[in-house]
Amino acid sequence: MAETVVSLFKEPEDGGPQLAVVETPQQPSSWRRAGRRVRIIATDERTRAAGRATVRHGMYVVGGARIVTRRAWEGRTAARYERMMRAAEAAGNLEAAAEWEARGTAFRAARHKRRMELLAAPQEAARSAVVGVLTVQAGLLALGGAVSVSTGELGDVLVPTLFVLDVLHWAVVIATVVWGPLVTLGPWLALLGLWAVGRHQQAAPQWALPARQRSTGGEPITPSIVVKAFRDLGISALSKAIRAMGDAGASMLGPITLAGCGVEVDVTLPSGSSTDEVMKRRRKLAENLGRHEHEVHVSVAPAARTVRLWIADSGALDEPVPASPLVLDETLTADYKNGRAPWGLDLRGDAALVSLYQKHLLITGLSNQGKTASLRALALWLALDPSVEFRIGDLKGVGDWSMFAGLATTLIEGPTDDHVVAVTHMVEGVFEEMQRRLLAPKGTTFPPLVALVDEAQVAYGSGAIGEDKRPYGGAKATSRYFRAVKGIHDQGRAVNVTIWEGTQDPTNENLPKRSREGNHIRAALVLGTEAQAEMALGESPVKAGAAPHKLRQDLDKGQVVVSGSGLTLPPGQVFLNVRTHYVSDTEAEAIAERARERRAGRPQLAAVEDVQDVDPLADVLAVLGDAPRLRTQVVLQRLAEHNPREYEDWTHADLKRLLDDVGHGEYKTDGGRMHVSRERIVKALADRDDDREDQGEE
Repeated sequence: MAETVVSLFKEPEDGGPQLAVVETPQQPSSWRRAGRRVRIIATDERTRAAGRATVRHGMYVVGGARIVTRRAWEGRTAARYERMMRAAEAAGNLEAAAEWEARGTAFRAARHKRRMELLAAPQEAARSAVVGVLTVQAGLLALGGAVSVSTGELGDVLVPTLFVLDVLHWAVVIATVVWGPLVTLGPWLALLGLWAVGRHQQAAPQWALPARQRSTGGEPITPSIVVKAFRDLGISALSKAIRAMGDAGASMLGPITLAGCGVEVDVTLPSGSSTDEVMKRRRKLAENLGRHEHEVHVSVAPAARTVRLWIADSGALDEPVPASPLVLDETLTADYKNGRAPWGLDLRGDAALVSLYQKHLLITGLSNQGKTASLRALALWLALDPSVEFRIGDLKGVGDWSMFAGLATTLIEGPTDDHVVAVTHMVEGVFEEMQRRLLAPKGTTFPPLVALVDEAQVAYGSGAIGEDKRPYGGAKATSRYFRAVKGIHDQGRAVNVTIWEGTQDPTNENLPKRSREGNHIRAALVLGTEAQAEMALGESPVKAGAAPHKLRQDLDKGQVVVSGSGLTLPPGQVFLNVRTHYVSDTEAEAIAERARERRAGRPQLAAVEDVQDVDPLADVLAVLGDAPRLRTQVVLQRLAEHNPREYEDWTHADLKRLLDDVGHGEYKTDGGRMHVSRERIVKALADRDDDREDQGEE
């Protein structure tokens, strides 16, 4: 604020007085200055430290009095035995509970005996006092008689008695002098003793303790802490039921057992309470237990009206996950049918091993939370089985899957519509291979074929349209990509054909319902909402406590919530949290190189180096096999596998030119897809042979 001041002064130019308006700063009022000083003093660190010290030492006395009172009460009553008995019952240790009950009974019997003896104590005390006085006096007189005989003076008989009386007199004098200071100092000494007890037990709030003494971790989980945490959840029916229980809620708890880097306990809720109410208050429950929200996991136990708590040791989940066995053990191998991939650690610290045998897989999560690394770790393990064929489409295209060059039959990398078209052709080719296998004679075995599409939301969101006016991408039933994925989901596992998808932001547009529900293993990293969690994992796991939307973005990077088959789940549980191993790009390259070395000795589809004369038409017939027709994309892929040196760079135009030259012509099915007819190829070869014979005769 400014204050307007009118001043009169004289200008030298005209010599006349003029009025000038001058604004001068207004001085703050004394109250405002005092308030500012008080605020500065109150917020000063020295003031805050002094306040903490005052509260701390005051609470030492209060806490010490509480501790001493409790100790005295427990020493005089059976409260200690009852408390230990309830704790043993809550922990499920019935043997210890029976032992504490026996000790309590013995204590009560001994206390009753002491009380009965106390009733007769006055009479015994009076009798003992009389006997004692007479005995002492007789002794003093006997001593005095001995002195009298020695000195020859009869009066010396009373000398010992008089001496004792003088001692008693001086004791009374001394007590009279000391009593005043003792009365004055006694209360202060008692307070000092209480302060010492409270300080030893740190009976003050954590914020008031010195920084070096403050507890950085949560308190150990005990039955009383768990019951109190439930009582203070703010659920009225639950709080009233716990207070009304004769055992103060101990009967609610099952045994508290060690479970990896934490403990696990089943809590049976009283009538009128529901598991859903407890699960919605996970954060408050965690805070009541002295933990962060991510350190407490609540799920529905198999028993009715029972929740299962897993409570981590404070800070344990922030420790890094150990390196993958794929990195540590260079001799590690894979077995598609009987082996299990080392994916990471569950929250208990046990190894999370995944069976990938005939499993369709979906993994989803927000961007940059470890989705590709988690999916790639499984693929790297499976690549160590030389029998597994990979066809990979990476619709991000930044090199996350480049180490699979030479391992995957097909590797497509890029985010454009052209890449979506190529990936769609790849998935359709896998679908055609599945159909070919399904037509094989019963009992035929097939090597595993895994189609892998990372960033699949790019395909589901693509607007690419083919020449036949059919969309390549999209989430509708007309989408070629979606139809091929759904077809593989329906029948692929029966002939060892599976598909894995990784996608961001699961919505009905980015991940159609029929596609996501066709997977055997469904995993989710950090998600934004509960609705997304239900789309990713299914409604049942989320209702049972699966909560990828509760994970901390960036802090819980690489942690997945998994539902479905493939993982060994605890009895009655439908999901599992897994902290996946991280395999860097450099480590992934080394693992991929080991996989290439393992595959180096396997026979190839064709010994290309020994092929002198290439007959494309005969090769087309060879890759058709017994199938009456195959899509042109599938024929191109099989030609590249049959003779990579000759056909690896072939396009649809090259194949069309060959077919046109032999009179095959365009051949489409009712769906509008271009096919190659085996019958027409056989006829073209026969016509060519006839022409050669005619030329030979001429």
